[in-house]
Amino acid sequence: MSEQNATCQTRKPYKTDLTDAQWALIEVLIPPAVPKPGCEPTNLREILNTILYQNRTGCQWDMLPHDLSAKSTTYDYYQAWQDNGVWELVVDTLRGKIRVATPRVEAPAEAPPAVAEAKPEEPVGVEATRAEPLAVEATRAETPSFVIMDSQSVKTTEVGGEQRGYDGGKKVKGRKRHIAVDTMGLLVAVVVTAANVSDGRGACQLLEQMTPEKFPRLQAACGDGRYNDKRFIAALERRGLTLEVKGRPPGAKGFVLIKKRWIVERTFAWLGFNRRLSKDYERTVASSETRVRIAAMGMMLRRLTKKAG
Repeated sequence: MSEQNATCQTRKPYKTDLTDAQWALIEVLIPPAVPKPGCEPTNLREILNTILYQNRTGCQWDMLPHDLSAKSTTYDYYQAWQDNGVWELVVDTLRGKIRVATPRVEAPAEAPPAVAEAKPEEPVGVEATRAEPLAVEATRAETPSFVIMDSQSVKTTEVGGEQRGYDGGKKVKGRKRHIAVDTMGLLVAVVVTAANVSDGRGACQLLEQMTPEKFPRLQAACGDGRYNDKRFIAALERRGLTLEVKGRPPGAKGFVLIKKRWIVERTFAWLGFNRRLSKDYERTVASSETRVRIAAMGMMLRRLTKKAG
């Protein structure tokens, strides 16, 4: 029997269902189910399966398949975990596990070139074989010391909601997702604002999420020229952090792979596999941020358990 059938004996598994290994990673992070008099205990694994299905497929709450958890129950837990910071806790914990499990490969220091000298006991023209120095694997810490920031403007829908604006540069009316990732492309922080909020102002809110208590090793941030914002630079200086600006080479045309910045752009591409993020369908920006965290959670779980898809 498939791993995914462990808690859904009465239905066929969906591709987004949690496996036993994935559920074991986050089960201890999920608060216990709220007891309901006269009802069976809520299956929290099925609640997560339902939310992951919706995030990946982009279906509406009223369009959830009937063999998954009920809409009302699922939404109650979705909202409660959002208010209690459970989604942030899960993302932070999984990111730390991936970082520790993925060693950093460091190139060895280059030795100075040796002077070729012919030894009396060696024939002239015969070179001694020297072993090449091997790369060294260093263990990563759970929290990053360097983050890369970027933003993505997305359209909203006719449903409406708070904080909507017009991004004149991207010609998009809606909201803007600001994210910070580590050097592995793993989500560190996310903030959703109106689309007319500048990247520098959004970065200030990202920095507020990356508190010294949660990220004691943080030393620097990286972004494009739009992060040369006076308020953001002042906020970095108060924390003793530095800003590294990576822009397009002068005269460059078309697509250019920019060092370090491509990492956060790849993360946006990863998140884009979730159709719920194709637009901003949420009424509140808090729910919009939660949707990004759920997408990152699914990606991290697949990475930790080597499950494709």
